[in-house]
Formats: sequence, C-alpha cells, structure tokens
Amino acid sequence: MKKLIEVKIKEFLLYLEQRRGYSDLTIKSYAESLKEAFSHIEIVQEEKHLLFNLMPYRIKISSLNPKTISKKLSAIRSFSEYLSENGIAVILKADESVKVAKTLPKPISHEHILEALSQGEPLEKLVVTLFYTLGLRISELSLLEISDISEEWVRVVGKGNKQRDIPLLAQTKKLLDEYLTISREKKFLFEKNGERLSQNSLRYIIIKVFGRVGLKVTPHQLRHSYASQLLNGNAPIADVSELLGHSSMATTQIYTKLGSALKQKNYNTAHPLCGVSKS
Repeated sequence: MKKLIEVKIKEFLLYLEQRRGYSDLTIKSYAESLKEAFSHIEIVQEEKHLLFNLMPYRIKISSLNPKTISKKLSAIRSFSEYLSENGIAVILKADESVKVAKTLPKPISHEHILEALSQGEPLEKLVVTLFYTLGLRISELSLLEISDISEEWVRVVGKGNKQRDIPLLAQTKKLLDEYLTISREKKFLFEKNGERLSQNSLRYIIIKVFGRVGLKVTPHQLRHSYASQLLNGNAPIADVSELLGHSSMATTQIYTKLGSALKQKNYNTAHPLCGVSKS
C-alpha cells in the first residue's frame, strides 16, 4: 500500500504541474507535505475504498499554528480528491477543518484581464468573460445549461441548489451568440464529445489564457474581480451579495475591506498633504 501511495503522489504532482499550472515552489510544498503526512497517516483497505485516518498526523502537527495546519490538511484533501477522481475511492477520518482568519482576496486588474482577452481564442475569451462579468463559481459555470441563458439574464444554480438571476451584459451576450451559432445542439453550454466540460478543463483554460501574459490566475480570482469592481463602483453590498449567491452579507463584506484599502491608497496619493513630513 505504501508503494502505491508513493506512485500516486508522483502522478498527482505531475498533474499539478501539467494540468493545474502550479509553480515549482508550490509543487515542492505539496510534495513535502504529503511525504510528511503519509509517514504518519494510518491507511486501511476497506471493501470499496481506502480509509485515511489522519488522527496520528493531527497529533503530530497539533503544536503548529492554525494556518500551517490548514495548508497541510488541504494538501491531503486535494490528493484524496485526485485519487477519487481517478478510480481510487478515499474516505478521510479526523479531517475536521481548522479555523483560520480570512485574508483579503486578490482580484485581477481590469487592465490585465483586457490584455489576456486580447490574446485569447474565441472559446477562451468567452470563458474568461463569463467568469468576469457574471462572477460565477467554477462549479456553476461547469453546470450552466443553454436553457438557463436568456436575452438579458442568466439563471444560475448555486450552492444548496439556490437559484439566482444575473444580468447579462451586451458584450457577453454577443460572445455567447457567436459561440452558440457554431454549437447549439447540446444541453450544457460547454461540452466536449457529448460530455459536460469538467471544472479542471475550465480551470486549465484560465491558466493558459493568463499564462500568455505572464500571470497566474485562478477562476476564483476573476470572481473576486467581479465583486470588487461592483463594490468599487458603489453597487449596494446587498445587491452584490445576491449576485454572488452568498448566503450571508457577512461573506461579501470581505470585499468591502479590499475597497477600503484601495480608497485609502487613493486618498494618500491625492491629498495635498500626502508626503509632507512633520516638522
């Protein structure tokens, strides 16, 4: 069993490099975390799955700070999901999350998004534009059906099967119409060989598009960009929260902190006393 895990870890790291576009430093971090973890994790072969008992490892790392523990557990979860997606069902035991203080999201500037779009192919442009102008989660875009798209609105099924309607910009509608004239006879917006395009495939498109302009960008960062642009444009937080599909406005408020930081920076630059040293 140990040998199998070692082989699968190598495959997983290769997947992170080739399909997810992770940096060498990030891949090294995953490799070290997984090597350490599986020297302590108890692996049990059950009838239909592998059971990873994390308790021995949790005890080993219990003295570390919550953020470090959370990162180590995240590496194990990602590896376990990879195994499950590739035919080896895994159940995690003692996998309780560690509370970590939220950090500010890192949106991508409008200028960088336009630069990436200028070099994208039609399908790539559409995927980037949908993330940026609808603020979708990657799971929501993967599940988006053609029947959910009207002339002015997109109906999205989010977490907990909650539906929300998002305004469709004219520019986005134009890209959609051009795309659908080529391929309309299907259920989901993005399909390949009769199958719904996976989240990994959509993620890879974003990595590839922004990689051409020297940036590493995730779909979730484009969702952050959507929220930040709305709030910086004085959209009411209640409206933004509804458009994002947040269950609580408290979740949306983290973006207002980002907006406040930007306002502070602009103020410091614009005020005539900025930079004047005290006498």
